[in-house]
Amino acid sequence: MTPEFQRLMADAARLVRGGDLQAATAAIQAALHGNKAAERAAASAPAADGIVIDVEARELAPPRPHPAEVDKPERPPAPGEEADAFVAGRFSDGRMQRNYKLYIPPHAGERPLPLVLMLHGCTQDPDDFARGTRMNEAARAHGCFVLYPAQSQQANPQRCWNWFKHSHQQRGRGEPALLAAMTRQVMARHGIDPRRVYVAGLSAGGAMAAILGEAYPELFAAAGVHSGLAAGAAKDLPSALAAMRTGAAAANTRPGVPTIVFHGDADATVHPANGDHVVTGSVGGAPAQAQVERQRAGGGRGYTRHVHRAPDGTVLAEHWVVHGSGHAWSGGSREGSFTDPAGPDATAEMLRFFLAHPRG
Repeated sequence: MTPEFQRLMADAARLVRGGDLQAATAAIQAALHGNKAAERAAASAPAADGIVIDVEARELAPPRPHPAEVDKPERPPAPGEEADAFVAGRFSDGRMQRNYKLYIPPHAGERPLPLVLMLHGCTQDPDDFARGTRMNEAARAHGCFVLYPAQSQQANPQRCWNWFKHSHQQRGRGEPALLAAMTRQVMARHGIDPRRVYVAGLSAGGAMAAILGEAYPELFAAAGVHSGLAAGAAKDLPSALAAMRTGAAAANTRPGVPTIVFHGDADATVHPANGDHVVTGSVGGAPAQAQVERQRAGGGRGYTRHVHRAPDGTVLAEHWVVHGSGHAWSGGSREGSFTDPAGPDATAEMLRFFLAHPRG
């Protein structure tokens, strides 16, 4: 480790503390590359529109514990209207707490229904993510609950899930433990089918979804990772930025839960190679054969879909590479942030994949 590297990393830490995240990123890139141009840019880099950067953060002490709260509907159903709702709540595990939104479909309670845990990306919140993905509309058609946890700005200044920190990557620790416990609480309060509980996310949320699928395979029957990274791809901020720039393999080599991956091949924020690494992490050492098809979304972008099957024909993973798409939810709505309406419908395809993979 050279003195120059240490100096640049110290500068990056100072810039993060001062809130200049773009300049901090440039300083770290200069340290990793030895790039003098990047070093000069660190002093005056402007904010870049549409760029999502995960940053170091620490969990601040939460406010004093709140009693368990009943889910609060935003509005009651009108007379004669089929009763679905989008409700707000708060969950605490005694160490950390997070707000959330929960979509409750019509006829909930009549029979056990599936649940999808949806993890937003950096700078997003549950309402923005629900609008952009249109997951509530799809869940209404299929009869699914959808749980949207909200990352705290105290835990991460850009509201990124802390997928890149070693203390938030394991079963029973940090945010994975919190999110699993929140999911179980919702399951206990509502009529959820325990064989059909799934997790999906975008960017930092996609990376955390990969971690949850690996850490809690008895809870989540399948995972969806959009523009994310494999579990264990990084342990700190420098390794996270390196993984986002060039890709990083999964730490686990054992087969994981069935996983569907979406990634744009023009993603300049999280390198598309990370999609391959997520699939490899899901399939693990299991022998698999890939079926490849190339198509185009109606009037929109072309895509290549890889379906990975075990020798007995069981689908282990799907990998959708969306050609020309950047760091955005494929087929999403312009009403939300980080969406690409021209791509194939990731929401519909993820729900299809999930419902075809109940726990055996």
